[in-house]
Amino acid sequence: MKTIKLLSLTLLAFLCLEAGAQDMRYFEMRTYTAHEGKRPDLVKRFQDHTLRLFAKAGIENIGYFIPTDPNDNRLVFILAYPHQAMRDMLWEKFATDPEWLEVRAASEANGPLVAKVEQTFLEIADDLNPEIVRDTNEGNRVFELRTYTMFPGKIDAIHARFRDYTRELFQKHGMINVMYWYTVEADESVQPKLVYLLAHKSEKAGKDSFAKFGKDPVWITVRDASEQNGKIVEKVESLYLQPLPFSPMK
Repeated sequence: MKTIKLLSLTLLAFLCLEAGAQDMRYFEMRTYTAHEGKRPDLVKRFQDHTLRLFAKAGIENIGYFIPTDPNDNRLVFILAYPHQAMRDMLWEKFATDPEWLEVRAASEANGPLVAKVEQTFLEIADDLNPEIVRDTNEGNRVFELRTYTMFPGKIDAIHARFRDYTRELFQKHGMINVMYWYTVEADESVQPKLVYLLAHKSEKAGKDSFAKFGKDPVWITVRDASEQNGKIVEKVESLYLQPLPFSPMK
């Protein structure tokens, strides 16, 4: 019965894409804080086994990163499922795979590798995601993960500002728009956050670009006009990441 349901959902996702419908993939960003001294072993487990086993279960590997801060012991990665309804089924398929259970046990013979797991579910921010932009620095660049918490009722305002102005101004100042999402909150009363990835030649280049962006007269005019009825963004979180050698996204 599970197999029939999985095939039906897979076919539905495929038909949606074939029909030119919006991207229905359901994304999951997972952040693993490794135990002291264990991140190299964790990275090796992903490189040698986990990515392949995710793919075997029908889970798409998007990107694998570690923070540029050498004191930050986390590993951040992004997965995609064909559709939200398939997430739990595919994760269970991976988590109960005998090969995975054997790999995990062997890798943790000297103790667990992961001290803390955080997960964020995401859906594509419709009409914010750019067409594929070829970046001459691909394979030798850093990414910036930015998370915006908006004031209540300001989702439409932030969406319009990014759609109509912000992304183009980022590009003007040397930043590459990679992907944009909104969070899927477990509590429907909680307003989604805007989460997006930018690519830079380096962390310094990214910070320099943002400094120029912040002083751009066009941006200042846009920002002030969009905030006539009040501020839009309550909090901004930024994390610079470097892709691991085996990451599909580099």
